[in-house]
Amino acid sequence: MPLFGNSFSPKKTPPRKWASLSNLHLLDRSTREVELGLEYGTPTMNLAGQSLKFENGHWVSESGGFLGDRRELQRLRKRNQQLEEENNLLRLKVDILLDMLSETTAESHLLEKELEELKQHSRRKK
Repeated sequence: MPLFGNSFSPKKTPPRKWASLSNLHLLDRSTREVELGLEYGTPTMNLAGQSLKFENGHWVSESGGFLGDRRELQRLRKRNQQLEEENNLLRLKVDILLDMLSETTAESHLLEKELEELKQHSRRKK
């Protein structure tokens, strides 16, 4: 039995009547987003003085002054397509050359084998 009594005996707190005193949980989702700042909008960035925003999976310019760059972009796309076609043609040529090389190598091996057989056959006759 302690002399001064039990010094640690906290009182139980009464249960809360409401989980939150805020009425924001009663609002619909769009109003809550506006009130709480959950509406982020579209992501934007600034590169080399040009403002871009992300829409539908692509970065697009916010300003309409992109005409010179659009022409350059079209020119680059055309050049890219030309290079892809040239690359495909070169790959086709390499495949054909490899086929020709393998065919010539196989013929060479057959001729060498035939020559060896003829040499052995001529040695047997002597």
